[in-house]
Amino acid sequence: MATVIQDDTSTSLRTAAENVRVRHPASLVRALTGLAAAGLTLLLATGAQGTADGLDADVAQGTEQVPWALGGPAGLLAAVALLVLPLAFAGQRLARRAHRGLADGVAAAVLAYGLSLALDAAVGGLAALTHTNPGGVGRTDPVYGHLAPVLAFMTTAGAARLPRWRTALAVTLGVAGLSGLVTGYATPLSLVLALLIGWAAGHATTYALGTPACRPTTAQLLIALGQAGVRPHLARRTAPGRYLVTQHDGRPDLDVLVLDPRAQTSGWPGHLWRLLRLRAELTPRGLLPPRTGLEHEALLAYAATAAGVRTRQIAATAQLAPDSTVVAYHYLPGRAFGELAEEELTDELLTDAWQQLQLLQRRRTAHRAISADALLIAPDGAVHLVGLSDGEIAAGELQLHLDVAGMLSTLALRAGAEPAVRTGTTVLGAPALCAALPLLQPIALAPGSRAALKAQPELLGAVRESLLRDQPQAEVQPVRLERLRPRTLLTVGAGLLAGYLLLRYLLTSDRDPFAVLSAADPFWFGLAAGAAALSYLAATLGFVGFVPERLHFGRALAVQVAGAFAKLVSPGGVGGVALNTRFLQCGGVPTPQALSSVGVSQLGGLALHLLQLAFFAALLGRAPQGEMPSARVLAVGAVLLCAVVVSGFAVPWVRRRIGGLLRPLRAEVLPRLLDLLQQPGKLALGVAGQLLVSLAFITCLYCCALAVGQQPGYAAVAVAFLAGNALGSAAPTPGGAGVVDVLLVTALRQMAGMDEGAAFAAVTLYRLLTFLLPVLPGWAAFAWLQRRRAL
Repeated sequence: MATVIQDDTSTSLRTAAENVRVRHPASLVRALTGLAAAGLTLLLATGAQGTADGLDADVAQGTEQVPWALGGPAGLLAAVALLVLPLAFAGQRLARRAHRGLADGVAAAVLAYGLSLALDAAVGGLAALTHTNPGGVGRTDPVYGHLAPVLAFMTTAGAARLPRWRTALAVTLGVAGLSGLVTGYATPLSLVLALLIGWAAGHATTYALGTPACRPTTAQLLIALGQAGVRPHLARRTAPGRYLVTQHDGRPDLDVLVLDPRAQTSGWPGHLWRLLRLRAELTPRGLLPPRTGLEHEALLAYAATAAGVRTRQIAATAQLAPDSTVVAYHYLPGRAFGELAEEELTDELLTDAWQQLQLLQRRRTAHRAISADALLIAPDGAVHLVGLSDGEIAAGELQLHLDVAGMLSTLALRAGAEPAVRTGTTVLGAPALCAALPLLQPIALAPGSRAALKAQPELLGAVRESLLRDQPQAEVQPVRLERLRPRTLLTVGAGLLAGYLLLRYLLTSDRDPFAVLSAADPFWFGLAAGAAALSYLAATLGFVGFVPERLHFGRALAVQVAGAFAKLVSPGGVGGVALNTRFLQCGGVPTPQALSSVGVSQLGGLALHLLQLAFFAALLGRAPQGEMPSARVLAVGAVLLCAVVVSGFAVPWVRRRIGGLLRPLRAEVLPRLLDLLQQPGKLALGVAGQLLVSLAFITCLYCCALAVGQQPGYAAVAVAFLAGNALGSAAPTPGGAGVVDVLLVTALRQMAGMDEGAAFAAVTLYRLLTFLLPVLPGWAAFAWLQRRRAL
């Protein structure tokens, strides 16, 4: 009986495999590793020239013991081998009609040779990479470039996967490198650079051009399915790598999934990022070979079936090619949960979904990707749990709780928080749902659910409130699921850059920080230290004054001191804000009120900071002066400003964005400020504390300038501090390290007329008193507060 094959792009029978190119992430990793190793080699040649010269001298002394009878013929033999080996490999591949990759190898050889020439021109002056030619004229090349093109060609053409050719390549490169050392035309580091450049160029070309691979055709698919025991009749591609296959004699249709190298490597950048970012329990299944992926998928399907879960049943598995496999499921008609109408979202349907998850969890099997697409609703209304390819058997508690959180969010996104919680409590019980509360956060959910939550940002809060209404003692503090945050990467990178710039500034400056400290006037330095200490008392007044509740003053003071320790691991004032909020929460202040109090304090501090800047700028004579614009100019400006504002509010997404930004201010901060207005004494204390904080820091910097023998004006120092600190606090480095220092030095030079050396000395003393020395007391205060459960 004839077999019919249909495809979205063609209805003709295909007999030849479709050639595709696949970019394997391993090639990119190897290329980046090679480039990083080459960079470290250059760093060694630059920064450890004595070590590199000593290594070159030791090698030269050792090679002098080799007789010329061995060195000369070996060098000639190596030169011939470097030419013959690639040609022999290319001839053998052409003779066997296995020519795929040869053109890529030539491209890799050209790239490696070009990189060698470019590096020769760029670092030719590094003495650690070269020495005098054996003839006494000129110097050797920084990169022993004969090796790089050969290694790149053989790597890209596929010789590394063939044991005999791999051995021949290693022997040839080893003999050639040794002959270069013996004859004196190469240095050890030039050999290392050549090999690294060739290896990196080969793998970079392999990744850029892709590895040739054959994608199985529908004809091959049907033949393989027939050999696996099914009777395929018609195949139709429904998605990349997925087919709907009908069978003879009215047998059930099949949903066929092809696992090949292209499917294996798709989406690997996102997979790698999640692997680095999330804890091991949350990372998706690794990039498995097709056969291993087939075994994993079949294992999860059989485990779910054994647990009694309604899911797709496996009909057949087969191998299409050495790097391609296929798994066929009995076709399951139905609609995804996200496609249902609102009237179809009944409690019976939600209960059925929870029951399927309960069956899975009883066997300690985790789904790990529960979303609206993982719930398939059959025509009879039964819920089927599909998409188990990322699941785990013998799962841990965290993975099982993550599935509960995923089901909660999935059902709540369509049916609402109350029905999702009510039906989940009926099936699993309130304790099981409460155990998933700390994991109910966007990063723990499937990508589809995370995208849907952007339109309903308040949903997770509604789910928590619904659960806590009956279980108020449940733990709701979110669990840390990320081991690496984007903000952490930014902070570390900015910190390294700032540290490098500051170190370079210190090395190139004429002023030694230790000499600056030893030469400082003790009297003014002591006053500066007193002003720095006074800033913590002022910060405590400013913090306590903006909190209507009664706080323990001593512990509040310890929190401000602990903020000096938090600066080391957080940018700007983020650490202090977090500590103040946590202190209020531990003191019994509800989280919304705690956040509002800290927000009011920050807004008040910002307003007072700007007012002080305007005041001292006016004293300094740098306030804007001159004639006021005419009434016509002011009127035109006001009309234009109103037009821009009205036009902005006419755009829906702008209106929604502004409303979202102002909602917390209107709902939380303003009511908290009204509560404070009923306690004018406390509000005055907070305002005075915020003013004293800035004045204490200004006084500290002013006394530091006097300690190094300068006589600047107090107003000039105030403007320099207020302007420089405001700009530097936005830097993503811990405590504004590096950025604040440079800005303060620049501001003192421009505002106070100090020379660069004196400004640097004053800022060094100031940062020593306000950033470095308080770290140890801050750590002690932090530990003391933790022991008393105040943080």
